[in-house]
Amino acid sequence: MLALALTLAGTAPSPATAGDDVRLMILDPGHFHAALFLRETLPGVARQVHVYAPMGPDLLGHLQRISGYNARAENPTTWALEVHASPDSFARLLAERPGNVAVLSGNNLGKIDRIEALVNAGVHVLADKPWAIEPGEFATLARVLERAAAKRVVAYDAMTQRFEISCVLPRELVNDPAVFGELVRGTAEEPAVTMESVHFLKKDVDGVPLLRPAWFFDARRLGEPLADVGTHLVDLVQWTLSPDRAIDYRKDIVVRQGSRMVEELTREQFKAVTGLTAFPADLRDHVRGDRLGYVAQNRVDYTLRGAQVRLETVWRFEAPPGGKDTELTILRGSRARVEVRQGPEEKFVPEVWVIPNRAEDRAAVEAAVRARLQRLAPGLPGLAVATEGARLRIVIPAALRVSHEAHFALVVRRFLGFRADPATMPAWETPFMLAKYFVTLEGVRLGRLAEQSRATKLSSTP
Repeated sequence: MLALALTLAGTAPSPATAGDDVRLMILDPGHFHAALFLRETLPGVARQVHVYAPMGPDLLGHLQRISGYNARAENPTTWALEVHASPDSFARLLAERPGNVAVLSGNNLGKIDRIEALVNAGVHVLADKPWAIEPGEFATLARVLERAAAKRVVAYDAMTQRFEISCVLPRELVNDPAVFGELVRGTAEEPAVTMESVHFLKKDVDGVPLLRPAWFFDARRLGEPLADVGTHLVDLVQWTLSPDRAIDYRKDIVVRQGSRMVEELTREQFKAVTGLTAFPADLRDHVRGDRLGYVAQNRVDYTLRGAQVRLETVWRFEAPPGGKDTELTILRGSRARVEVRQGPEEKFVPEVWVIPNRAEDRAAVEAAVRARLQRLAPGLPGLAVATEGARLRIVIPAALRVSHEAHFALVVRRFLGFRADPATMPAWETPFMLAKYFVTLEGVRLGRLAEQSRATKLSSTP
């Protein structure tokens, strides 16, 4: 086994000070989110961080990102990483346990089993989504959450979108009857809630081109889009529509149908997003000729307390020139619609809109929106309303627009508060977790069944 003590950007490893009662252990940082958790210096967290991972490009990429944070000119961090590089990284972490908080963000194959072992060992866990990617893992998830509560161990799912202003505002507006009225039940053709998220494989993160690991294109290790990024969409639906109120997935949710679509990458495209010139052997089951197939799209239709919800998650290769990831949210109320759009018209910056259902209600809805923003002003200063035809746009000041990368430090701070006093974890969080993964995993299962059904019909067609 190889253990490397690394010093990054001129810092030297040092023992934790008396006030640094949180000692981090980073396990197998195969996703760039693992570095984003350390994007800022965090109070009460020892700057010496232990990293357990096999030697390879995932580990080296993580070290490079942390080194960049330490070396940046503005607000540099001072992390000192002690790297324990060995092929049995997880077993070694459990045996040595130099820290009391484990951070997971990487290959999702068996992630819920690793979380269970950490919780059983009394280690607090901050884990990036998704925790579970296969339908058969739901029972393990339920067991983990029950065990964590019994042991007073905090196991927290990093739902960064709850800190995004374009997600916070719809939650406030939808739950104001003077603005929104009541959520309509919707129909299959026009659901009460519609969310669509389009992401691109080729992109920059913190101004640097992102190289994805080859396993990113294997749904068995990453998870299908619904099981991965779809966790954010499901979380936002229930966080918006059921604030501070638990959801019982057995009574409140019915998953009606799911779908999936496979796209292909050429060798040149694969090289552009991974840096690899050939498809690795462990992806050969997905290779047809000179192209690599990957699950690129999922859709799920379900009801939450009788209201129709439709979610769609899409991965495409590259955005058009000047383009970025796009988001669309439509929430339909009896008085008005609340929409979030992040497309070319919005210059790929998420904007929040309120659209009264009837022209005669427009003045009253606008007055209600202004009153709601006024009540939000102490915590969210500078919000205003712009009238654009029949629509009302919420003017969001730049100071409230926090980047996706910066959301991770906010999640860590929230987690650290729960870790300091587990009793402060809201009672609805665990039911939310179960409801969220029930939707994603059942949607994946139904999508696979639908694909198998199509394939059977095609094969039986003369």
